[in-house]
Amino acid sequence: MAEYAARPCCLGWDFSTQQVKVVAVDAELNVFYEDSVNFDKDLLEFGTQGGVHVHEDGLTVTSPVLMWVQALDIILERMKASGFDFSQVLALSGAGQQHGSVYWKAGASRVLTSLSPDLLLHKQLQSCFSIRDSPVWMDSSTTVQCRQLEAAVGGAQALSCLTGSRAYERFTGNQIAKIYQQNPEAYAHTERISLVSSFAASLFLGSYAPIDYSDGSGMNLLQIQDKVWSQVCLRACAPHLEEKLGSPVPSCSVVGAISSYFVQRYGFPPGCKVVAFTGDNPASLAGMKLEEGDIAVSLGTSDTLFLWLQEPMPALEGHIFCNPVDAQHYMALLCFKNGSLMREKIRDESASCSWSDFSEALRSTEMGNGGNLGFYFDVMEITPEITGRHRFSTENLQVSAFPGAVEIRALIEGQFMAKRIHAEGLGYRVMPKTKILATGGASHNRDILQVLADVFGAPVYVTDTANSACVGSAYRAFHGLAAGTDVPFSEVVKLAPNPRLAATPTPGASQVYEALLPQYAKLEQRILSQTQGPPE
Repeated sequence: MAEYAARPCCLGWDFSTQQVKVVAVDAELNVFYEDSVNFDKDLLEFGTQGGVHVHEDGLTVTSPVLMWVQALDIILERMKASGFDFSQVLALSGAGQQHGSVYWKAGASRVLTSLSPDLLLHKQLQSCFSIRDSPVWMDSSTTVQCRQLEAAVGGAQALSCLTGSRAYERFTGNQIAKIYQQNPEAYAHTERISLVSSFAASLFLGSYAPIDYSDGSGMNLLQIQDKVWSQVCLRACAPHLEEKLGSPVPSCSVVGAISSYFVQRYGFPPGCKVVAFTGDNPASLAGMKLEEGDIAVSLGTSDTLFLWLQEPMPALEGHIFCNPVDAQHYMALLCFKNGSLMREKIRDESASCSWSDFSEALRSTEMGNGGNLGFYFDVMEITPEITGRHRFSTENLQVSAFPGAVEIRALIEGQFMAKRIHAEGLGYRVMPKTKILATGGASHNRDILQVLADVFGAPVYVTDTANSACVGSAYRAFHGLAAGTDVPFSEVVKLAPNPRLAATPTPGASQVYEALLPQYAKLEQRILSQTQGPPE
């Protein structure tokens, strides 16, 4: 097809929970090709729901490794059939769903290095995995292993200081420990353990790709300060683990040239570079072009915060990862379960199910809500672990109800004050150049964004991030090409579309919220102590 003719480009891949997706981005950073394969719809033979199999215990969640390989085959064959000119691909990179792991069987590396271009990948890799169903991020079956790991390093906070997070069931170290304990034979026959990201990179490389620092930070195994595997964590999880993981590498590393399989079968140029693949969250940070001091807020069913940090302070909540576009810095991730679902409930109860009435309530009430503060957690919150609705009057007395408009402002202010307090708990500080990038459903509501700008004292921009991990992977491929010359990532992506300014802080907002934030934090602690008993 003529439209793909002679456009030097980079490919960005995303091996996510429900699909494999690809974009092609040209030198001007325009996306000119995209395609995806949906596991449930396009690969019915694997019988997944939402891309996964939930096991009978309700805790174990896996995905078939060969499904991911077959999805890659399908996309590449479609690209070829559409006339996509692979000879123009300068480099590629990608993202994988975080915390998933792949177990290569002894002898698999020989198969990878000697693939026949006459056959599809999934036909040749069928017997290459010692565990055919990979544990993925939704798995929560490793509580025993989490406690063992925390005990081995001196507690949850010690593990967080070392690896950026306390022990989480979905984190790879704990998943590996479970496989070693429950299936020692399969573990013994494993010659390499990949994350989903480094597994996908290995397919393109035709040999085992290293784990990058950023995705490696989601394993409870990498020392985030020194960027090396923690010996005490490795020992606590399984024997001979370091040799099965290989050495981690900076996220912008060129890990090699593309495998001759892709050159011969699809016409990639032999010089096409493979840049280290990373996790989907770090790749999204790249796709949104975050810079130092910036925050990205995804306002969806649950709310997620990505922060760019210089000096992290790991805590018992949230996660600190190595930054995927600047090896000297860090990124933090905080998740809040009570996001849009809570906003919709309060809209229905206090604004007659109408978003325009909801917005009117935000416009008609004053910043700081006259000192009325609220905490709204209909499901058990992650950050912090609180449930229930808690309302406090100006005098800090607990009350059972607020008038409708006050209730709405209390919810939105409370959600954003909690985000700021917990971000600052991880070492985040608003800087003069800070921008907030808002995405997700609620980012279409200008009045909600105004409260966000006021609480953080920073301008809010909106950005379309439907494909942020995929596009971020293509940007990272360009960065990998340039990284040998120490070009900063921001320089590489300066041609990319800029987000749109949506709200700037109201004059006087910072004084209002600087006074309220300590008050809100104190009340949060008070609720925690009432609901949990004395801290451990």
